[in-house]
Amino acid sequence: MTTAQPQTSDRSVGPVSKPAAEPPIYMDYAATCPVDPRVLDAMLPYFTEKFGNAASRTHSYGWVAEEAVEIARERIAGVLGASAKEITFTSGATESNNLAIKGVAEYLADKGRHIVTCVTEHKAVLDPCKYLERKGYDVTILGVGADGRVDPQAVADAIRDDTILVSIMFANNETGVVHPVADIGRICRERGVLFHTDATQAFGKIPIDVDAMRIDLLSMSAHKIYGPKGVGALYLRRRRPRVRVVPLLHGGGHERGNRSGTLAVPLIVGFGEAARIAAETMEEESARILALREHMRRRIEDEIPEVVINGSVEHRLPGTLNVSFKYIEGESLIMGLRGVAVSSGSACTSASLEPSYVLRAMGLDDELAHSSLRMCIGRPTTREEVDRVVDMLKARVERLREMSPLWEMVQEGIDLSSIEWTAH
Repeated sequence: MTTAQPQTSDRSVGPVSKPAAEPPIYMDYAATCPVDPRVLDAMLPYFTEKFGNAASRTHSYGWVAEEAVEIARERIAGVLGASAKEITFTSGATESNNLAIKGVAEYLADKGRHIVTCVTEHKAVLDPCKYLERKGYDVTILGVGADGRVDPQAVADAIRDDTILVSIMFANNETGVVHPVADIGRICRERGVLFHTDATQAFGKIPIDVDAMRIDLLSMSAHKIYGPKGVGALYLRRRRPRVRVVPLLHGGGHERGNRSGTLAVPLIVGFGEAARIAAETMEEESARILALREHMRRRIEDEIPEVVINGSVEHRLPGTLNVSFKYIEGESLIMGLRGVAVSSGSACTSASLEPSYVLRAMGLDDELAHSSLRMCIGRPTTREEVDRVVDMLKARVERLREMSPLWEMVQEGIDLSSIEWTAH
């Protein structure tokens, strides 16, 4: 009996490839942005043929690198209405915040040891302040209103004779709410106190004038404006008043002694190019993004019942929307939105199961804070993508509420606040 042999082919047989899944719609531009192709093109030569160390002053390789760094410095300063000499490069906004807060605290320790900040600050501000408290400094943490904004009068009331620094962020990373920075700057200048603002979310998106707003120190990062990750800067005012800080890093005295270390020339070039593009397109891009955000907000409010827009709508970054959906859990909502990349808060705290401390500080209860989503529109976002996201949100919210006994009770007209819940 002959056994049939399997037919063979001279072509190797491998696993059948599946068609590539369509990537989710990206709506998390407050967390990070893709590098703009123009930025990448500007950076590439500085990885290869223009690889010199900007601190090498004895040959052309170093001169070329130094010139590129200074051009980037001028472009970044231009976004702020500042001088290029007032820009110190860092590894990112976290380092800039640490250098500003710790650096001022140590430099002015003999003058005073009191710092004022806000409860909704990024952890990159709150944690350095906690560190200083352990070192004997006194930190006043101001609250915010239901709109997410700090009251300038509260800042004025908190300043004491021994206050050396006020640190209030320009725009919040979770809600997009913009603080009254100019008013706070005026109060600090009148009282002779230095004013630092973490402008990581605002830089390159809305107008900033450090002189008009009386800002003395300002933190920023490249990857929030379509530049590379791993590079940021700190603005340090040079006159009226001149701001000085004790450096965090020692070993070479780079950046006018403020921050030692070999400069990451390709990243700095990318930051400068991203700043140039942001300055040239800010007005037009902000208007387009704002129109998309408002289209999204109106559709959500009109088509999905029982939603809450968190924070001031008037005083807000163009592209950021933070929404709470009542009677559902935010993580369940995110898990169901597999076609959308969104977050339930700051990217730096998204691993935590705790409700957002920012939203709780604005008066939201744990349930409402847990049901929030942050959606951020960016340069590549289209109206079609916004509409698809809202459609997916509607479908998922409806599905989750169908499974919610609380939603069923609400539909029956039961006042949930009148119910006495029994714990077992």
